[in-house]
Amino acid sequence: MARTVVIGGGFGAQASAARLAKLGHQVTLVERSNKLGGALGTIEQDGFTWDTGPSATLLPGVVRDLFRKSGRPIERELELVEQEIIRTHRFEDGSSVALPGSSRAAQHEAVEQLGPGLGDQWCDYVSSFTEDWETIRREYLERPWVPELASKETTARIFTREVLAKRLKKTFRDERLRTLAAHPFVFEGHDVRDVPAWMGMVSYVEQRFGAWTSPAGLGSLSEALTRRLATRKVEVLLDTTVHDIVVREGRAVAVSTSAGEIDAEVVVCAIDPRTIPALAAHVRRTLPALPPVVCHLGLTGEDIPEMAAETVFHGDPMLVVRTGGRAPEGGQAWTILGRGLLSEDIVLALARRKVDIRANIEVRIDRSARIQVDAWGSSPMGVLWQGRNTLRHRLSTKTPLPGVYAAGSHATPGSGLPFVGLSGALVAQEVGPAAR
Repeated sequence: MARTVVIGGGFGAQASAARLAKLGHQVTLVERSNKLGGALGTIEQDGFTWDTGPSATLLPGVVRDLFRKSGRPIERELELVEQEIIRTHRFEDGSSVALPGSSRAAQHEAVEQLGPGLGDQWCDYVSSFTEDWETIRREYLERPWVPELASKETTARIFTREVLAKRLKKTFRDERLRTLAAHPFVFEGHDVRDVPAWMGMVSYVEQRFGAWTSPAGLGSLSEALTRRLATRKVEVLLDTTVHDIVVREGRAVAVSTSAGEIDAEVVVCAIDPRTIPALAAHVRRTLPALPPVVCHLGLTGEDIPEMAAETVFHGDPMLVVRTGGRAPEGGQAWTILGRGLLSEDIVLALARRKVDIRANIEVRIDRSARIQVDAWGSSPMGVLWQGRNTLRHRLSTKTPLPGVYAAGSHATPGSGLPFVGLSGALVAQEVGPAAR
């Protein structure tokens, strides 16, 4: 049986490996660090535990499908629960909105509290992406993108010249609604003037499907996948650095690693392809979207402010507070994420937003963007949006190099846990079952 080599150990790599192994491939997964998960993981200190990456996910069906298609249903491995409130937004003028998920009526009621008629405006905006979602889901998210087979209408929709900033300016007079709609992209480091307008369908996905997490922390998803890889008999090589993909007669035949060459009939690149010389020339026009500054806090004592699972403080800098970490009895584990002009300590910046927890800090772990990228080998935020041509410049599922496929945040269909999960499904479709 020919071997399939998956480069990387993040969610996209694990999803690809599990699906391909279930299809009968002999899979070897190669990861540079000493554990799997990449950004989808946890960090612990003195009894406190924090998610190092996302704390919730959209499109829970992507995760359920992954586990169902690779073995037992996820319900036997991990509990997924819906968050009633996706996140709370606090605006610079002092107003705020707690945005629910999975309900048009609930979102309408919440946004309407910002001002008469704003609930209608918001829900009309979200509904405007219905056709975008249905078309792009069928043609781009759930099956490999093949331009030659796509209709002119679908291609025109995906490669539109309209950017999200223009759509928001045309749709909303209220700056707060523009901020609300732009947040998922601003948080990931993008300029909405460079993001295609159809990506606004993220708001549609949030309203229709909600946000889901695990009581054990979303990092436990990677632990469940690690067990699934063992069940599927995937060979996992940790502490092993990939140097390049070996190409002979125009086709990938092996992967060069710090442990030697590994022969391969199929190679799946689930890391930043700019770090692989054989692929770097194909993505030279792309740039990474860098992660935000991160500060993990272990809090103890009395008078810890009550906060939602995720609260966004808009402004410059933008601060995001997540409170869902695990802590010893009587304590709380918070994570503060900052993006923008951070000219002072991030905890002091939060105190200036009237959330002062400085006296409660027992444990503190600071992680700059550089520390995170060095730890994971690339940015989990994937490719920076630089207009519609970004779709042509980043790798599609099937790369220009025969025998090599791409998954993860730097490949189609992009960053974010559900889309990275879909990239693994697309790889499995392209590669297909192993030859008998």
